[in-house]
Amino acid sequence: MTTLYIAPGACSLGTQVVVRELQLPIDIVKVPLRQADSPIHRINPLGRVPALQLDNGTVITENTAILPYLADLKPEAGLIPAAGTVERALVQSWLGFGSAEIHAGAFRIVNRGGSWVSDEGAQQELKDFGKSQLRKSFTHVNNALQNNTWITGDNFTIADAYLGVFVRWLAKFGNEFDDLQQLRRFRDAYEARPSVIAALEFESAKG
Repeated sequence: MTTLYIAPGACSLGTQVVVRELQLPIDIVKVPLRQADSPIHRINPLGRVPALQLDNGTVITENTAILPYLADLKPEAGLIPAAGTVERALVQSWLGFGSAEIHAGAFRIVNRGGSWVSDEGAQQELKDFGKSQLRKSFTHVNNALQNNTWITGDNFTIADAYLGVFVRWLAKFGNEFDDLQQLRRFRDAYEARPSVIAALEFESAKG
């Protein structure tokens, strides 16, 4: 059976949401991160989630690869437009933006300054820079949502499943980003989806 490996609180929430949106027959397994004995290291040598292990043993990593793959399993659901269309390219562009600009280019800098520098003052400078990048990136997202229900229009897509993860992460900053009102509307709509509710309940459940 195909298995999706996720970790509570990680970016793999978006992939789990898509599995639940599509009601795919995929086993979802929770694993701890940044632990040497975590089973994720046997699946993905980088020790990261999400990781999708197919029936034949093939492992696909990275949200930007897994999300389109899953959506293409049920194209009739409309979570990704048809190949070769401008609409699909727009969805994929938001996946790339989320991965490069928001996740790696901002949140990782805010959360893991110690991975680059040991000096506490330099770590704070990195954190401040990361937060400025968050402001820049999420202002762009907020502007794109001004006239759209979801990031590319009226239909929920894999780009929304992914970006919703990062919008939820902003809660750690209190009300610092509350002026970006479209993000608040987006988060409310995201968290009201049955797939998101089920995914969060699965992540918080013991065992």
